[in-house]
Order: sequence, then structure tokens, then C-alpha cells
Amino acid sequence: MKFRVLVQPDEDGVFVAECPTLPGRISQGVTCNEALTNNKDAFAGYLVSMGKHGEAVPVPLPVSE
Repeated sequence: MKFRVLVQPDEDGVFVAECPTLPGRISQGVTCNEALTNNKDAFAGYLVSMGKHGEAVPVPLPVSE
């Protein structure tokens, strides 16, 4: 599955990555790549947790290649 992730610098110069499919799940990094890596790790862990608790995994938003 592919999920859309938005990355933006915040007012402190840190990059913030969030996935609109899972509101409130936000990761940060000093660089854009670090924010994306942190988001990917956190997102994967969250999906595993959802599966363990019998929660439905959200449907990804369309991603343009």
C-alpha cells in the first residue's frame, strides 16, 4: 500500500511529515528525508498495532506516481 505523506518545514526549521489518511499522526526530522523516514517507521508500527487490535486499516488516498 502507498499512502500520501505531506512534508513541510515548521517555524523552527524542523520538517514535519504527516499522513492525511491518519490525522494526528505526525513525525519530525531535521531534514526532509529524516522526517519521511521517521514517518514511515511510526506509520508501520501504527498499522501493526491496528492489526493486533482488530481495527480496520484505512484505505489509502490515491497517489500519483
